[in-house]
Amino acid sequence: MIPRYSREKMTKIWSPENRYQKWLDVEIAACEAMAKLGAVPADALKNIREKSAINVERIDEIEKVTKHDVIAFLTSVTEKVGEDGRFIHMGLTSSDVLDTSLAVLLKEAAEILLADIDELLAVLKRRAMEHKETLMIGRSHGIHAEPITFGLKMALWYQEVERNRERMRRAKETIGYGKIAGAVGTFSFIDPSVEEYVCKKLGLKPAPVSSQIVQRDRHAEYFTTLAIIASSLDKFSQEIRLLQRTEVREAEEYFSPGQKGSSAMPHKRNPVLSENISGLARLVRSYAVAALEDIALWHERDISHSSVERVIGPDATIVMDFMLGRFTGLMDKLVVYPEKMLANLHMTHGVVFSQMVLLALIEKGVTREEAYAIVQKNAMQSWQEGQEFKSLLHKDAAVAKYLKEKDLTALFNVNNFLKNLNFIFNRVFGEK
Repeated sequence: MIPRYSREKMTKIWSPENRYQKWLDVEIAACEAMAKLGAVPADALKNIREKSAINVERIDEIEKVTKHDVIAFLTSVTEKVGEDGRFIHMGLTSSDVLDTSLAVLLKEAAEILLADIDELLAVLKRRAMEHKETLMIGRSHGIHAEPITFGLKMALWYQEVERNRERMRRAKETIGYGKIAGAVGTFSFIDPSVEEYVCKKLGLKPAPVSSQIVQRDRHAEYFTTLAIIASSLDKFSQEIRLLQRTEVREAEEYFSPGQKGSSAMPHKRNPVLSENISGLARLVRSYAVAALEDIALWHERDISHSSVERVIGPDATIVMDFMLGRFTGLMDKLVVYPEKMLANLHMTHGVVFSQMVLLALIEKGVTREEAYAIVQKNAMQSWQEGQEFKSLLHKDAAVAKYLKEKDLTALFNVNNFLKNLNFIFNRVFGEK
């Protein structure tokens, strides 16, 4: 499967044309609500609907003089509408328009990211099923621990991405609040029904209480969610980088015909996609920090958050969209080497079966401390001398007293580690 790259859709969300259009959507919806209250004449509303239009160049031109983007926007629209333009923005403050429209933009971005996550989930599930029984060594502290399967590693990632999907869904819900409550949130010059109408029409909920702005803890939750998702991708990418190391080479990024790895060393095949994702994750995490800093504003509002959001809104969502698309493509074509995984599993001469032997001795009545000492002594000799762990155990009288050769043979069976593999897969993917 070749994943869909939605960067054009995401970029379009943050284009000046779309951003100003969302502002206009808020203004027109407010006029419609006020018309229902008799505050805007029906013919004026008709004129506003028909003649309102976005002219980015004109807005930019006016803003050079006004140094205020919303006023520049309103002036430009009024030039199109004419005298009835006086009803636009009546009783509203700039943040009514900015915050409500920003919520719409962030919701639209979230929908794209949720679709991206769904594509990644599909690829991870396929790779998990494909390699459900592909044996490899599990590692803790970077050191061989006990056998697992590559499919189990993929199931672990799948479950984490599922949690991230739920986080993104909740973040979309949390950010989906607008406000049309005036300069300090008191509805001094606007009826609360206008807010209800505007938010409903734009697919939002009214903030139950606001100051001049929608409170920024909502935005911080959204961008922190992106940071968590990015950190998961960083984690997965780091694992691929580790598995692709020459000494390990259990999996590697697809290396396409004609691709080059180094300007100096023609033999190089580097994990460049994974490294790229790890680097971008640092950016997304920094955006979350910036969003957290935006929570604390002066009194009912200051403008310090505005410059931050103009950067992190587009950047974080576009980067996140790119990262998800890139990682999905990476996993779709990831090259897996089962033979090397098996070879690496056996390279430590069987010491990975140490717990099997430990527990078997305990079951025979040996104290845990004594059993541990017996097994560790033989394991250390196997490590240091490169001898087969099983052979050393067979020759050890302290072991032979309790475990015969047939017992050791039964213990040194890698399938002993995988007896609950189906149980785990059923918990992750459901009964089949």
